Amino acid sequence: MTLLDVSSLYGEFLQVGFEGPARRTMTECGDEIDAAESLDRALDGELAAMVRRTGAATGSVYLCSDGRRDLRLAAICGVPEALIAPWERMPLDRSCPLWDAVREDRLVWVSGQGDMVRLYPRHAAAMPYRYALAALPLHGTRGLWGALVMTWPAEHPAPLDHRERAGIEAGAGRITRSLDDAGPPPCLPDRPRIVSIQPDEPRPPPLAAVDFAERLPEGGLTLDLDGRITFVTTTAAVLLGRDAEDLLGTRPWESLPWLDNPIYKDRYRTAVISREPVRYTVLRPPDVWLDLKLYPDAGGISVRVIRSDTKAGRPGGHRPADAAPAAPWADTDRIGRLYELVHLAAALTEAVGVRDVVNLVADQVLPAFGAQGMLISVAEGGRFKIIGHCGYPSQAIERFDGVSVDIIDNPAALSVASGAPRFFADPAEISAVYPEGPGVGGKQAWAFLPLIVSGRPVGCCVISYDEPHTFSPDERAVLTSLAGLIAQAFDRARLYDTKNDLAHGLQQALLPHSLPRIAGLDVAARYLPATHGMEIGGDFYDLVRLDDTTAAAVIGDVQGHNVNAAALMGQVRTAVHAYAAAGASPDEVLGHADQILNDLGTDLFVSCLYAQIDLAGDEVALASAGHPQPILCCRPGQPPAAQPLEVEPGPLLGIGDSAWFPVTMAPMHRGTTLLLYTDGLVEVPGIDLTESTAALARRLSDAADLPLDDLVDELIRTRTIGRHTDDIAVLLLRRT
Repeated sequence: MTLLDVSSLYGEFLQVGFEGPARRTMTECGDEIDAAESLDRALDGELAAMVRRTGAATGSVYLCSDGRRDLRLAAICGVPEALIAPWERMPLDRSCPLWDAVREDRLVWVSGQGDMVRLYPRHAAAMPYRYALAALPLHGTRGLWGALVMTWPAEHPAPLDHRERAGIEAGAGRITRSLDDAGPPPCLPDRPRIVSIQPDEPRPPPLAAVDFAERLPEGGLTLDLDGRITFVTTTAAVLLGRDAEDLLGTRPWESLPWLDNPIYKDRYRTAVISREPVRYTVLRPPDVWLDLKLYPDAGGISVRVIRSDTKAGRPGGHRPADAAPAAPWADTDRIGRLYELVHLAAALTEAVGVRDVVNLVADQVLPAFGAQGMLISVAEGGRFKIIGHCGYPSQAIERFDGVSVDIIDNPAALSVASGAPRFFADPAEISAVYPEGPGVGGKQAWAFLPLIVSGRPVGCCVISYDEPHTFSPDERAVLTSLAGLIAQAFDRARLYDTKNDLAHGLQQALLPHSLPRIAGLDVAARYLPATHGMEIGGDFYDLVRLDDTTAAAVIGDVQGHNVNAAALMGQVRTAVHAYAAAGASPDEVLGHADQILNDLGTDLFVSCLYAQIDLAGDEVALASAGHPQPILCCRPGQPPAAQPLEVEPGPLLGIGDSAWFPVTMAPMHRGTTLLLYTDGLVEVPGIDLTESTAALARRLSDAADLPLDDLVDELIRTRTIGRHTDDIAVLLLRRT
């Protein structure tokens, strides 16, 4: 079982490696179904074998979805499907073990609950169990396929020894090779496959063991790792109130409705994940209290069923402290709704932009309430503007978009005007208010939830169903509370998007709109803002034509991520451009820029690298003001060998008067590629800067034959998966 909390919080998945045919759903595979089944069997076999060899409790394989926006759970081993539904889809997200492993292309090890609380606090809050976890990417010869996640019982030693690490990586390698050798991309199943750990069918217990169990005064039953009952004694069947034949092959919460309670499922999940004994007390309606004691191991779970000694439910009795509330079915459902509300509220607190909020509602709210349609509209200029939708045809969106907020027979307008939600269980109910309602979108039940912040309406969220749906009082209360959380998240997201648009506008205005064409020199450049905060910084680049055979390239990074940094960046870039065009040498260009910063009296420092390329002389002169080393890759026709250039650095710009910036000369023959970049491309928490720079040089060597635009995209690919907290500027130059 993967233990990762699911929230869709961050926009687009940018070109994650594999560029072959898009992935498809199982229903679209057609004639390739036999090949897909063969691959599924191979993957399932490798996953089960890996779990057995490593002694893991669970294992799961995630595959990239169409569009690379998320990872989808393809196969799970060691836990029943009913307990992993919230983790079937992993959107491109904030820091979590799965995405950290993919983004950093390494094995991520979390040794226990303490590490989880320290490194991934929200994850720990969502899954507060004792376990160890390993996540690692499935990165093959054709790019990124997905990721593998495994968990171990609580008693697993904290450190991961070299032998065990090698075994995990070897197993991931076998799974990756299966994907590489499969041909077309594997189909994503409609539901994840449940893989059995045991290679053979379970064997019935010996008759002597059955006789022994039947003679005990307490009941007993066994569950396999998929949660199904494989053995039950006569006493257990009597205590549970069902015939043994009705229990065998079922999961307890399926055949015993009074066990279908989030609290009891949480106890079971604790046993599966931590592999530690768990005890709790349950009420078998109407008045029988039972003690259930779960003893898990690598083969399944043994359960003791004992009639509780308590007199709970009788006059003068009391309810056991560890029992779930003795409540009717509606109250059990209320507990489940509260669990859903807590998880959704936690996810909404981290939503950043409007698109994140919309995706979160579509991906989590609809499944949680069994709905099929969603519309989110904002009231602007007296009209409703649809900003997000799911489960509606385009004709319906066109019909709803732009509707006046003053139309009195529109349920959305009525809800926003009154501030009260409106629920319609079937077409007959909505027709009394909105006669056209049943015919638009083909839905059969609706919840119109006004989005109101501090008494001010900001829009409306419509949740709809394909079939008639009766909204219970508890469901209405939870949906109403959820609407308030969505409204607050939406209001924050709109403010963030407004500031973000302003920041991007300023950033783009200060960067060059285009780079000059220079004969004999190909150029490609990219700028990526940080994915957290205001997304504005001081990274800049420029290319200046000096004469017919000489050009100057510059890249720099102003300290800070705010409007002041961006404004200073514009001044520095302009100064460097002006002095370069005037014919100053590399050291003079940086010296003049340094003097300007000192004259401005700013407390911000600037790193900068200036490269003057002599196309006729096949050489480049470089001067550095505390900037990361450039990387030079040899010309084609020779084995690609990229390595950092040892450029003698000068001080940061603005750090003091009379600074000296030494000049370093390097050959730049035809076919040679020069990479200039800012530190956001190589600075990764927990990884030495020298190692990450060497890794960047290796990626440049491996992809040196690509066209320049494709090459620059490949170099920044690993930093576009998930969040990067610093700006990234890249300038790539190739002698032709």
